[in-house]
Amino acid sequence: MPITAKSTLNDIRGIAASGNDRPEKARRLAELIQKLGEYRWVGVYDVGVELVSIIGWIGLGAPQFPAFSVEQGLTGAAIKEKKTVIAGDVRSDPRYLTAFDNTQSEIIVPVLAPGGGRVIGTVDVESERTNAFSVRDQQMIEQCAEAALPLWLLR
Repeated sequence: MPITAKSTLNDIRGIAASGNDRPEKARRLAELIQKLGEYRWVGVYDVGVELVSIIGWIGLGAPQFPAFSVEQGLTGAAIKEKKTVIAGDVRSDPRYLTAFDNTQSEIIVPVLAPGGGRVIGTVDVESERTNAFSVRDQQMIEQCAEAALPLWLLR
C-alpha cells in the first residue's frame, strides 16, 4: 500500500494514542514522517525550561540525546516565534545551529500546549537537498505534529 497523507496521519494518531513510552513513540513517528519525502533525519524535540532535547530520531549519524539552549538555532527560533520555521538553504541562515555536515534544508514545527500559549515540543525534519519542502510537505508535517500532540502530554 502506498504511503499517503491520510494513511500516515491516521498511523500517527494511532502511535500517539498507543501505550508505548515517549522515545519509542517519537522514533515511530519519525519513521512515518521520513516516508513522506526525501528526508534523511527527523528529530522530535522536548522543550524544557532552558534546553531542547531530542527524544526521537531516525537516520545515520543522529546523536542520541543531545541538548542545546532554546536560544540557539532554527529550533529555538520556532519556539520563540511560536510558528513553523522553514529554511530552504540552512547554510545561508544565521540562525542555523550546525549539527550535520550534509543538512541543506529544515522545517521545524512547534507543538503548542492545549489552549495555545506554551510551546511544549517541536518536530524537526531535515533534508540533504536545498528547498526540499513543498507546500504539501509543509502542511503534512504540521498536521503530523498536531496529531502527535499526546507525545508531549505524558509527563
